[in-house]
Amino acid sequence: MTSDPYAELSAFFDRFAPQEQRWRRRNATYHGLIEQLYRFAVPPGATVLEIGCGSGDLLAALRPSVGVGVDVSPQMVELARSRHPELEFVVASGEELEEDRAFDYILLSDLMPYVDDLLALFRQVAARSHPRTRIIVSSYSAAWRPVIAAAVAVGLKPPKPIRNWVSPDDVRNLLELSGLELLSRDDRILMPKQLPALTTLLNGVLGNVWPLWHLCLTSWIVARPRPEGLGDRGVSVICPCRNEEGHIPDIVRRLPAVGERTELIFVEGGSTDGTRAAIEREIERNPGREISLLLQRGKGKGDAVREGFDAARYDVLMILDGDLSVRPEDLPKFYRALVEGRGEFINGSRLVYALEPGAMRFLNMVGNKAFARIFKGITRQPVKDMLCGTKVLRRDDYRAIAAGRSYFGDFDPFGDFDLLFGAAKLNLKVVDLPVRYHPRAYGETNISRFRHGLLLLQMAGFAFWKFRVDPVRARGSDPA
Repeated sequence: MTSDPYAELSAFFDRFAPQEQRWRRRNATYHGLIEQLYRFAVPPGATVLEIGCGSGDLLAALRPSVGVGVDVSPQMVELARSRHPELEFVVASGEELEEDRAFDYILLSDLMPYVDDLLALFRQVAARSHPRTRIIVSSYSAAWRPVIAAAVAVGLKPPKPIRNWVSPDDVRNLLELSGLELLSRDDRILMPKQLPALTTLLNGVLGNVWPLWHLCLTSWIVARPRPEGLGDRGVSVICPCRNEEGHIPDIVRRLPAVGERTELIFVEGGSTDGTRAAIEREIERNPGREISLLLQRGKGKGDAVREGFDAARYDVLMILDGDLSVRPEDLPKFYRALVEGRGEFINGSRLVYALEPGAMRFLNMVGNKAFARIFKGITRQPVKDMLCGTKVLRRDDYRAIAAGRSYFGDFDPFGDFDLLFGAAKLNLKVVDLPVRYHPRAYGETNISRFRHGLLLLQMAGFAFWKFRVDPVRARGSDPA
């Protein structure tokens, strides 16, 4: 038995290197889909490590600021260096990687079938991770074993020395053993070949429908290092308010001190009652507290939240609705969940505890539950209540969401879809925090159930396209 567990594998890929581009062209649709899915998850300009990089084409497609590729085959590494001289390539196995830098993203693309010591690999991945690193593992589904064998037999796919068929549950277990934590799990690519007018339908629509998603070719897992506490941080509480005069004194009186320091920013949205005057009175009555008033320039709650976030001075950003339907006294729970590392986006959930009479109308509750199911189906992240106004995240994460807003468009008047879908796009850890939902004691809601419900449904459809269809939309053909 050879002392080098990768000697035979390295020799095979050395022989395969001169043929790699020919086979890549023959399977252009599959490789193109893989690149599109990784580009969706990895923003340009990140630092990226790819273990099992092959020719380096995937790594180069991501346009990293620092890109390092690792492969056991010297000839594949030479090919990668010649094709992408702007990147770094190293001959090594993932288990014995000597790289001492930490990366924003670590990719294991179609690597699992060839690894000799999976636990050692994942421990090396953990050692190359910083607290905000995202690890992305994509691999063949075992359900496709007979299809792949048939494709090899008829010359549609090159024969390769596959050693392992690793299931998503195996990967989850390896992550846990290595000090890593699973964030999301998905199945993609129902059709890896170009079929006119069908490939996008199969991959973007039917591949997302149960039970067909179990037939997809590739499984995808996103993970992060096991979280560490952030320590105490300053907190900015943003309170959008329009026609909430009767609630203002209670908001100020009941808001507890949260974190190192707490500022309260009222964003007043053109009220027709005395909301603005009530805020100004509370500022005068509480000179020792950090309370400020912004007069909203735009329209809608989402715009008010964005204006408040832009004006915030502290690291932790919180939204507190001006109708007091969620108790200000609950905000310390959100703060602890964030700074203890339980999640990176803490989302209030009103649908755990029994609702008080008059707190939420029946159709609103049905709509909230439906949109939560839609969100989970689109992002594969479980959220029980999308539309609870109380949400908490770090300022740096909000800035990253804002920087990518153009991907989804800027048309969410409430801000809930904008923030949650933005967080999911960044693979932030989204967690629900149960809150009790109370009926408003003053005024009337600014939300129209049917008009705004239709708008939310349109936004959900757009998000489905951007998350599920566009990343797997066929853009090329497989040459003969």
